[in-house]
Amino acid sequence: MPESSIVVRPEPMDSGSYTASSRLQAAGLSAAITLFEEAAAAVPLPKPPQPIVIADYGASTGHNSLLPVSAAIAVLRKRTRHDHSVLAVHTDLPENDFSAMFETLTDDPDSYLRKDAATFASAVGRSFYHQILPSNSINLGWSSWAIQWLRRVPAPIPDHIHVAYSTDERIRGEFARQAAHDWHEFVAFRGRELAPGGRLVVMTPGVDDSGEIGYHPLLDSMQQAVDELTAAGVITQDENHGMCLPIAGRSAADFRACFAPSGRFEGLEIEHLELFNAEDRFFKQYQSDGDADAFGAQWAAFCRAAAFPAFASTLEGGRGDPRAPTFFDQLEAGVASRLAAAPEQMQIPMAHVVLAKKQLKK
Repeated sequence: MPESSIVVRPEPMDSGSYTASSRLQAAGLSAAITLFEEAAAAVPLPKPPQPIVIADYGASTGHNSLLPVSAAIAVLRKRTRHDHSVLAVHTDLPENDFSAMFETLTDDPDSYLRKDAATFASAVGRSFYHQILPSNSINLGWSSWAIQWLRRVPAPIPDHIHVAYSTDERIRGEFARQAAHDWHEFVAFRGRELAPGGRLVVMTPGVDDSGEIGYHPLLDSMQQAVDELTAAGVITQDENHGMCLPIAGRSAADFRACFAPSGRFEGLEIEHLELFNAEDRFFKQYQSDGDADAFGAQWAAFCRAAAFPAFASTLEGGRGDPRAPTFFDQLEAGVASRLAAAPEQMQIPMAHVVLAKKQLKK
């Protein structure tokens, strides 16, 4: 992938891999929803007929947005009339499958559209590393499992699919600078978009006490499987070298950096910041049933949904390369077999961040 290329956040490839992906992404969700409910209870509300606006940054197919948006609307309804309009704006990259997202919002029994007649949905296809909504227009913001994707790949990683496990300090530094810049831009533009008194809840990967993103057995298994497929001639050495996961975990210092030294940036302040280790649900199930094959298969399905599309973009023919289905199938099988052979609990560092915009003085 060339240095200037824009990273496309991967989408689920099929229902099975999506199920595994969403199960993992539920880790930490309950506590994040509680924070979102608290934000919904605290933000100033516009007077009708101006709608209450909720922005979902990095919506993907919408599944991970249903519960938090529904929970926030339930809190808002305790504060305002039931005919006061709520507008949920789901944002993602232009390449996102918005048709699938609107099908989710229409058909899923957990959809807020099925629960509240005065709530409406819309979408914007643009990167959240730019301003994508009008200034001072958003009352509540939500983002989960999205801002870890870097806007671009700053440089090829010579010795691993993830920079956290590279021995090249120069490359590690370049990725760290890109991650810092991306967080700076994400916060800056949300500061413009949030209305005074508005709040944004972010759930995203963090780093562990040693500064690493975790997932070590998983990332190593993917690297080994990619190398095996290269040796078998499924992909070329050049394609192998281009494959990486351009995702970042951030520390408390990383999250606070753009707010220094005053504690405020673009009108925003950090109201809540928590880093924690989320539960490995797949390993917990393995401890209960002893099914190592299921453990490996679940993690491999998660990888297929979350990581493999990024790898496919480096194939000679891109994601449309005719080898892509075979590559995906064999890579998934290779990851699954390696993890099943030696089941190990994954460390899943996560972060919850709540940003609040200063209210105007009356």
